[in-house]
Amino acid sequence: MDLISILRKLVSFDVFGGESNIQLVHWIKDYMKEQGVEAHLLYDSSKEKALLHCRIGPAVDGGVVLSGHMDVVPVEGQDWDTDPFVLTEKNGKLFGRGSCDMKGFLACCMSLIPEMLQADLKKPIYFAFSYDEEIGCRAGDLIAQTLNEFYPEQIAYAIIGEPTLMLPTIGQKGICFYKTEVNGSQGHSSRILQEVSAVHESMHLINWLEQKMLQLSVSSVDDRFEPPHTSIHVGKIQGGIATNIIADQCSFEWDVRTIPTDDLAQLMDTFKQYCAQRMEELRSRFSDFQIRTIEAHPPVPALDTSSDSGVLKLLRAIGINGEEQAVSYAAEAGQFARNGFDSIICGPGSIEQAHRANEFIEIEQLNHGQQMIRNLIYVFGDR
Repeated sequence: MDLISILRKLVSFDVFGGESNIQLVHWIKDYMKEQGVEAHLLYDSSKEKALLHCRIGPAVDGGVVLSGHMDVVPVEGQDWDTDPFVLTEKNGKLFGRGSCDMKGFLACCMSLIPEMLQADLKKPIYFAFSYDEEIGCRAGDLIAQTLNEFYPEQIAYAIIGEPTLMLPTIGQKGICFYKTEVNGSQGHSSRILQEVSAVHESMHLINWLEQKMLQLSVSSVDDRFEPPHTSIHVGKIQGGIATNIIADQCSFEWDVRTIPTDDLAQLMDTFKQYCAQRMEELRSRFSDFQIRTIEAHPPVPALDTSSDSGVLKLLRAIGINGEEQAVSYAAEAGQFARNGFDSIICGPGSIEQAHRANEFIEIEQLNHGQQMIRNLIYVFGDR
């Protein structure tokens, strides 16, 4: 199968974050087996999801991991011009859910297996394909740890193929999703100063979060990012049952995207101190007043790879000459770095096309992604 044929097959699997990927991961494993590569699966506790990894080349130190995720975001509510799970070519572009984010990169990797096997590699190339990236990079640490534990040699580098228009990306923001639940006292709206409104208290908390972000926008700045500071965003709020009833329940969901120099744990400690202060002040009015914040998923660390790093030098050696950059979206690169890999993000396609209706990747970008890996084979092979 050529590059586009592989991508067509990958796109046909509608595997959303949080759902079973068994059919997709088994197809990839079987395809690799047909090409002569033994891929390994690690299942989650439900046996409904599995990550995949393999090594091509000798078991020696200094290899590089090519990593990407198999899951995609939903299409419900989006106005697509074509079937999102049928790869459709128009004017040099390939439309389909995941074509850009990031099955295009997976297809680039898989299409070059025969060349890797024929190259007499002196250093190994690894594939590491994860699940549930789109709902919080939930398998990022797991797949990095699995590589460290499974292979006895020391793997040096990790290239995460998120869409960057083939620009070397040495920085990413960290991220965590939270849900804050407020328990107040119900009553007649005329008693607003005698009761504790969960909606009003949520307003105070949201205002605190916004003010904290504005403080950070002045005190902690990294101009590589847009915006150049840690951002805090509330995306969903629910509470109350009627205009004239004081709400006894309210919840809101929010995220924090941190620049590498900001400490998420410290920020959360400060927020929790404010919540504790509000509870102490208002429990004289309502003794069961409660504010509770929970993580929707574990925090994803930021990436801050040096401009003098070995992995950036490797990218230069395999033809990636664009100016290095940083991105405000989260990816698994920070998790690979946390587990000891010299990590970078570089892959075909534009992040502007991700997560939207009529997602596409340009064939030219796919060819650039394939050429990067082909150059890696040359550098690692018997030149």
